[in-house]
Amino acid sequence: MVLPPLVFAGLAGMFLWGMGRDNPEEVPSALIGREAPPVGVETLPGKTQLTDEMLRQPGVKLVNFWASWCPPCRAEHPTLTELSKDIPVYGIDLKDPEANASTFLAEHGDPFHALATDPRGRIAIDWGVTAPPETFIIDGEGRILYRHAGPLVREDYTNRFLPQLEKARAAQ
Repeated sequence: MVLPPLVFAGLAGMFLWGMGRDNPEEVPSALIGREAPPVGVETLPGKTQLTDEMLRQPGVKLVNFWASWCPPCRAEHPTLTELSKDIPVYGIDLKDPEANASTFLAEHGDPFHALATDPRGRIAIDWGVTAPPETFIIDGEGRILYRHAGPLVREDYTNRFLPQLEKARAAQ
């Protein structure tokens, strides 16, 4: 008899807490401020292998989890191409057949300075990726500064991602 009201009160409190966050739609990441997890040792044929050392080179850089089968990844691809002109953009191809990923990059352009593949999704788990696309801002010491879940397009890109990128650049 007492249990249902207690469960209701607990749920109501959790919902109120969630609504009071700065951005209730943002999925928090436990990796913010920590060193980026390993990126693996596989890449696509003819591509530069992304290494852990690259993430620790001076300057701000991006790591983007993507896949050729992912419609939002296709939507953000032009944005990544533009960003790659000003900042290193590294890619991790997630659960994608090698031929499909290679064909996609050949047809749409390759914005990635270096690339790793994650055919089994193990790297994505270590990074806390829930679904592609996800983009991480990394500092010059290899620490994760920001995680953006979803495609880098429209208002989400200009209102959420760009301010974080500018903040990271100003701190370097």
